[in-house]
Amino acid sequence: MATQAQITSVEAIELFRAALILFMSQARPALEEISSEVMRSRVWLQNDQRRFWENELRQRSKKLEQAKQELMTARFSEFQDSTALYQMAVRRAQRAALLAEEKLKLLKRWDRELENRSAPLLKEVEHLHGFLVGELPRAIAQLSQIVRTLDAYTDAGAGRGGGAPTASGAETGGAA
Repeated sequence: MATQAQITSVEAIELFRAALILFMSQARPALEEISSEVMRSRVWLQNDQRRFWENELRQRSKKLEQAKQELMTARFSEFQDSTALYQMAVRRAQRAALLAEEKLKLLKRWDRELENRSAPLLKEVEHLHGFLVGELPRAIAQLSQIVRTLDAYTDAGAGRGGGAPTASGAETGGAA
Protein backbone atom coordinates (compact mmCIF):
# COMPACT_ATOMS: atom_id res chain seq x y z
CA MET A 1 0.00 0.00 0.00
CA ALA A 2 1.42 3.35 -1.03
CA THR A 3 1.70 6.06 1.60
CA GLN A 4 0.25 9.45 0.94
CA ALA A 5 2.12 12.69 1.49
CA GLN A 6 0.60 14.98 4.08
CA ILE A 7 1.31 18.36 2.53
CA THR A 8 -0.01 21.01 4.86
CA SER A 9 1.82 24.10 3.64
CA VAL A 10 4.30 24.58 0.84
CA GLU A 11 4.20 28.26 1.75
CA ALA A 12 5.81 27.46 5.12
CA ILE A 13 8.79 25.93 3.32
CA GLU A 14 8.97 28.94 1.01
CA LEU A 15 8.86 31.30 4.02
CA PHE A 16 11.58 29.31 5.76
CA ARG A 17 13.71 29.47 2.61
CA ALA A 18 13.22 33.25 2.41
CA ALA A 19 14.13 33.62 6.09
CA LEU A 20 17.24 31.52 5.52
CA ILE A 21 18.29 33.76 2.61
CA LEU A 22 17.75 36.85 4.77
CA PHE A 23 19.75 35.29 7.62
CA MET A 24 22.60 34.42 5.28
CA SER A 25 22.67 37.94 3.81
CA GLN A 26 22.83 39.50 7.29
CA ALA A 27 25.10 36.99 9.03
CA ARG A 28 27.89 36.95 6.45
CA PRO A 29 28.72 40.69 6.73
CA ALA A 30 28.48 40.49 10.52
CA LEU A 31 30.99 37.64 10.66
CA GLU A 32 33.30 39.46 8.27
CA GLU A 33 33.05 42.56 10.45
CA ILE A 34 34.04 40.52 13.52
CA SER A 35 37.15 39.22 11.79
CA SER A 36 38.15 42.65 10.52
CA GLU A 37 37.55 44.24 13.94
CA VAL A 38 39.87 41.74 15.61
CA MET A 39 42.45 42.41 12.90
CA ARG A 40 42.14 46.18 13.42
CA SER A 41 42.62 45.72 17.16
CA ARG A 42 45.67 43.56 16.58
CA VAL A 43 47.20 46.13 14.19
CA TRP A 44 46.41 48.93 16.63
CA LEU A 45 48.20 47.11 19.45
CA GLN A 46 51.11 45.72 17.46
CA ASN A 47 51.84 48.74 15.29
CA ASP A 48 50.21 51.99 16.30
CA GLN A 49 50.40 51.81 20.06
CA ARG A 50 53.73 50.00 20.20
CA ARG A 51 55.32 52.53 17.84
CA PHE A 52 53.85 55.40 19.86
CA TRP A 53 55.17 54.11 23.20
CA GLU A 54 58.55 53.13 21.77
CA ASN A 55 58.92 56.71 20.51
CA GLU A 56 57.75 58.03 23.85
CA LEU A 57 60.31 55.86 25.64
CA ARG A 58 63.10 57.15 23.38
CA GLN A 59 62.07 60.77 23.92
CA ARG A 60 61.69 60.32 27.66
CA SER A 61 65.03 58.52 27.89
CA LYS A 62 66.65 61.43 26.05
CA LYS A 63 65.04 63.88 28.48
CA LEU A 64 66.27 61.75 31.38
CA GLU A 65 69.81 61.78 30.04
CA GLN A 66 69.58 65.51 29.46
CA ALA A 67 68.30 66.07 33.00
CA LYS A 68 71.12 63.93 34.41
CA GLN A 69 73.63 65.86 32.36
CA GLU A 70 72.23 69.18 33.61
CA LEU A 71 72.42 67.90 37.19
CA MET A 72 76.06 66.91 36.76
CA THR A 73 76.85 70.27 35.24
CA ALA A 74 75.12 72.03 38.12
CA ARG A 75 77.04 69.98 40.70
CA PHE A 76 80.35 70.91 39.13
CA SER A 77 79.48 74.55 38.82
CA GLU A 78 79.55 77.14 41.56
CA PHE A 79 75.73 77.27 41.89
CA GLN A 80 75.22 74.63 44.58
CA ASP A 81 71.83 76.07 45.57
CA SER A 82 70.16 75.13 42.28
CA THR A 83 70.94 71.37 42.26
CA ALA A 84 67.67 70.57 44.04
CA LEU A 85 65.69 71.71 40.99
CA TYR A 86 67.86 69.54 38.75
CA GLN A 87 67.40 66.55 41.05
CA MET A 88 63.61 66.99 40.87
CA ALA A 89 63.84 67.19 37.07
CA VAL A 90 65.84 63.91 37.02
CA ARG A 91 63.28 62.16 39.24
CA ARG A 92 60.42 63.45 37.09
CA ALA A 93 62.16 62.24 33.91
CA GLN A 94 62.87 58.85 35.53
CA ARG A 95 59.17 58.43 36.42
CA ALA A 96 58.16 59.37 32.87
CA ALA A 97 60.63 56.87 31.35
CA LEU A 98 59.47 54.12 33.74
CA LEU A 99 55.85 54.84 32.82
CA ALA A 100 56.67 54.44 29.13
CA GLU A 101 58.44 51.13 29.84
CA GLU A 102 55.42 49.91 31.81
CA LYS A 103 53.11 50.88 28.95
CA LEU A 104 55.24 48.88 26.50
CA LYS A 105 55.16 45.83 28.78
CA LEU A 106 51.41 46.21 29.15
CA LEU A 107 50.97 46.43 25.38
CA LYS A 108 52.98 43.24 24.89
CA ARG A 109 50.81 41.47 27.48
CA TRP A 110 47.61 42.75 25.82
CA ASP A 111 48.88 41.57 22.46
CA ARG A 112 49.46 38.05 23.81
CA GLU A 113 46.08 38.03 25.55
CA LEU A 114 44.29 39.24 22.45
CA GLU A 115 45.92 36.50 20.40
CA ASN A 116 45.22 33.79 23.00
CA ARG A 117 41.61 34.79 23.56
CA SER A 118 40.64 35.66 20.01
CA ALA A 119 42.27 32.77 18.13
CA PRO A 120 39.80 30.06 19.25
CA LEU A 121 36.85 32.39 18.74
CA LEU A 122 38.06 33.41 15.29
CA LYS A 123 38.29 29.74 14.35
CA GLU A 124 34.63 29.35 15.29
CA VAL A 125 33.73 32.47 13.30
CA GLU A 126 35.63 31.11 10.29
CA HIS A 127 33.87 27.76 10.68
CA LEU A 128 30.49 29.48 10.78
CA HIS A 129 31.47 31.66 7.82
CA GLY A 130 32.43 28.53 5.88
CA PHE A 131 29.06 27.04 6.73
CA LEU A 132 27.29 30.19 5.55
CA VAL A 133 29.23 30.26 2.30
CA GLY A 134 29.27 26.53 1.57
CA GLU A 135 26.34 24.76 3.17
CA LEU A 136 23.55 27.35 3.34
CA PRO A 137 23.44 28.01 -0.42
CA ARG A 138 23.09 24.25 -0.96
CA ALA A 139 20.35 24.08 1.66
CA ILE A 140 18.53 26.97 0.00
CA ALA A 141 18.81 25.24 -3.38
CA GLN A 142 17.52 22.00 -1.81
CA LEU A 143 14.55 23.84 -0.32
CA SER A 144 13.80 25.34 -3.73
CA GLN A 145 13.86 21.86 -5.25
CA ILE A 146 11.57 20.58 -2.50
CA VAL A 147 9.08 23.38 -3.19
CA ARG A 148 9.15 22.64 -6.94
CA THR A 149 8.67 18.92 -6.29
CA LEU A 150 5.77 19.53 -3.93
CA ASP A 151 4.16 21.97 -6.34
CA ALA A 152 4.46 19.39 -9.13
CA TYR A 153 3.03 16.73 -6.82
CA THR A 154 0.02 18.84 -5.85
CA ASP A 155 -0.53 19.88 -9.48
CA ALA A 156 -0.44 16.24 -10.60
CA GLY A 157 -2.93 15.32 -7.89
CA ALA A 158 -5.23 18.15 -8.93
CA GLY A 159 -5.05 17.03 -12.56
CA ARG A 160 -6.30 13.52 -11.67
CA GLY A 161 -9.20 14.91 -9.71
CA GLY A 162 -9.83 14.08 -6.10
CA GLY A 163 -6.13 14.27 -5.21
CA ALA A 164 -5.96 18.04 -4.88
CA PRO A 165 -5.40 19.58 -1.49
CA THR A 166 -8.44 20.75 0.41
CA ALA A 167 -8.95 24.31 1.50
CA SER A 168 -6.95 23.60 4.64
CA GLY A 169 -4.03 22.44 2.50
CA ALA A 170 -4.04 18.76 3.57
CA GLU A 171 -4.18 16.08 0.88
CA THR A 172 -7.35 14.09 1.24
CA GLY A 173 -7.39 11.40 -1.35
CA GLY A 174 -6.11 9.91 -4.58
CA ALA A 175 -3.58 7.20 -5.10
CA ALA A 176 0.05 8.13 -5.01
